[in-house]
Amino acid sequence: MWSVVSSGGLPPRERFEWFSDLLSREVIPTALSTPRPADFEAEAAVLELGDVRVARFAFSSLRSRRTPALIRQGDPEQYQLGLIRAGTATFSQHRNDCGVAAGDLVFWDTSRPSDAEIPAHARSMELLMLQLPRHALPLGENHADRLLARRIPADRGTTAVLAGFLRSLEAHAAQCASRRELERLGSIAVDLLAAGLAQHLDVEERLPAEVRRQALLRRVHAFVDDHLGDPDLTPATIAAGHNISVRTLHQLFRGTGETVHARIRRRRLERCRADLGRADLHGRPIAAIAARWGFSGPAVFSRSFREAYGMSPTEFRAPRTRERGPE
Repeated sequence: MWSVVSSGGLPPRERFEWFSDLLSREVIPTALSTPRPADFEAEAAVLELGDVRVARFAFSSLRSRRTPALIRQGDPEQYQLGLIRAGTATFSQHRNDCGVAAGDLVFWDTSRPSDAEIPAHARSMELLMLQLPRHALPLGENHADRLLARRIPADRGTTAVLAGFLRSLEAHAAQCASRRELERLGSIAVDLLAAGLAQHLDVEERLPAEVRRQALLRRVHAFVDDHLGDPDLTPATIAAGHNISVRTLHQLFRGTGETVHARIRRRRLERCRADLGRADLHGRPIAAIAARWGFSGPAVFSRSFREAYGMSPTEFRAPRTRERGPE
């Protein structure tokens, strides 16, 4: 579950000091300054995923400097990745400099001096931060160093899947009750990070085979979700979209508990079920909802829906039935 703290209940003069102390205790010792301390506001939330942690931050403009003295004071020996949700910032580390904006990723090492600034004109910053032990990243240090304080686009390939996964963690991880499930999510995040960085550097062959396999599977899952409305979505089109054979695609799904066809059908049914439960779509014909998510016809959809949920789409759509839920 997310652990949330906010500066909102503090007097304005104490908010910046509170946030500075919070970062030094919970993230890394760092020297903060802000151009408008009287107007400063911040909020933070943390989700523990075993040895991995995801943190969510929103804060006013500031500058953060991590010096050699501060590293000696405290160093968790982590790699950290930030997904910028809103605002702009500049980062410097290991002779690299970059500017980032909403939708970008930026990667840094807590064991090296760094400098980051959210300019006064940006007013505020929102980001998701993935924190992991340096030894957990299955990518050589010389490769990782090449990406420190570099803008990493998150609009294509595995980095897009990684960004989507981090957003999904923000929205849904609190619903995961077991420690084992949360640790599994942490492992997936690390695998996606490793694969995304390796793809960005064109050194994917350096990764362990299982990391490559899991990252490819996640990319396939994202591809399926993005193309559910295409009635021609088949194993052949999925394989072609990832430059692999259909046989390799089917092998990729072994051990997942479902076939490629089953994955497509399940995700389509889940999207249809969600739309049937939406009050704003109550007037839309069931056949139109089925077609929107790629079903070839009403009869096929109705039969598949009943097999999955134990009732017809019409029965599920009835308000009292939805309240009771499928039996």
